[in-house]
Amino acid sequence: MSRKAHIRNILILVVVAIAGGLWYLFTPDKAQLDIADMQGATPNLDKMRIEAFPTIQIPDVTGWKAGEAPTAADGLIVKPYASGLAHPRNMLVLPNGDVLVAESNAPDRKPVNLKDWIAQKLILKSNAGNKSANRITLLRDSDGDGVAETREVLLEGLNSPYGMALVKDRLYVANTDGIRVYPFVPGQTKIRDAGKQVIPLPAQLPNSHWTRNLAYDAKENMLYVTIGSNSNIAENGLEDEEHRAQIKQLDLSKGKSLIYAYGLRNPTGLAFNPISGTLWTTVNERDQLGSDGPPDYLTTVDFGTFYGWPWYYWGGMVDRRILNTRPDLQQYSKRPDFALGPHVAALGMTFSAGAKLGSAYANGAFIAQHGSWNRKPKSGYKVVFVPFNERGFPVKGTKPQPVLTGFLAKDESSASGRPAAVAIDATGALLVADDSGNVIWRVTAG
Repeated sequence: MSRKAHIRNILILVVVAIAGGLWYLFTPDKAQLDIADMQGATPNLDKMRIEAFPTIQIPDVTGWKAGEAPTAADGLIVKPYASGLAHPRNMLVLPNGDVLVAESNAPDRKPVNLKDWIAQKLILKSNAGNKSANRITLLRDSDGDGVAETREVLLEGLNSPYGMALVKDRLYVANTDGIRVYPFVPGQTKIRDAGKQVIPLPAQLPNSHWTRNLAYDAKENMLYVTIGSNSNIAENGLEDEEHRAQIKQLDLSKGKSLIYAYGLRNPTGLAFNPISGTLWTTVNERDQLGSDGPPDYLTTVDFGTFYGWPWYYWGGMVDRRILNTRPDLQQYSKRPDFALGPHVAALGMTFSAGAKLGSAYANGAFIAQHGSWNRKPKSGYKVVFVPFNERGFPVKGTKPQPVLTGFLAKDESSASGRPAAVAIDATGALLVADDSGNVIWRVTAG
């Protein structure tokens, strides 16, 4: 063989090797399990596959055309309650029936590295990259026709607000970098007081999980706040995760806070079960373990409990990517109560107490699934209901039941919207904040 032929063959092998490596890196991982296998109290966790590069499957968000709406489950009707909002991310229903909406998005920032730059481009594609409105808007349906005819800016100039809680004559608002409190009485349509800072919250770059939700316990006068991790699996170092991946408890009487639960990668939904009085949260699990990766979950929040992140998932399953192991924590890693499915992006939740949607929804939790960006086929993009028993836990053997679907096109190439939050209004209807469709939907019994 000539020298030129030998060199040519070597170059061909190099090109083939590079092409093969790129194919491995960028070929989407495909689910090997049905999503139902990854739901409920005993999900199948046998198909974890470490990805060097994440699966990327993002639909184009097109918005809703005139007359279009999601599809409600049998026996239910869905209509728009308010349209033309600016990324409605969370809601709070006030005692007088007014609805507060946090029109909010991730804070503006420059990417800190190539990975962060790619992530921002992906967020923009999913129609979540618009500049944050940084305000709380008040909606009011005075005539009771199911449509909010009054819309007022209650608060503005905030910093990516998300969680809201009414405590007597005070409104607590969780910005991404701290909780503020304002004097407020239901019926007001404008807050002009500057408010004051209650406690700061970590928001260091890249601030990957920026939302901070709130739940108030009136019996103990305690406020609870969710704080997501700053990365996927602490790949930037544990020092970058200080005061993150946890739920804090704030004693409003004493003005002191403490870590209530930790090891929660991205807790978002937060609510007390009115039957048992127990605090529950929805958690988004880790990425790059394949399309059958660990399921997002719904779980009780128990004081002093460790939930595994970043070393473990689902009650002690080892994440082999973490080099700085903590075997001493494995046996203390709490197993979540209920799997919602891989990469469904479970965000807002609310219990069905007060809902007037029929006996099928008398006792349980509604959950907004924002939808996957890293699974093939896609998951989420719907509102689901998890039935509970009389003891205050999910019914044995149950799976999440679809309540509102039709956000994602059948061919999965596009989405008209993405559900982000849920709430029960004063009439017993279910409100659904669609942050990409910029609509709040209202679901009633048919």
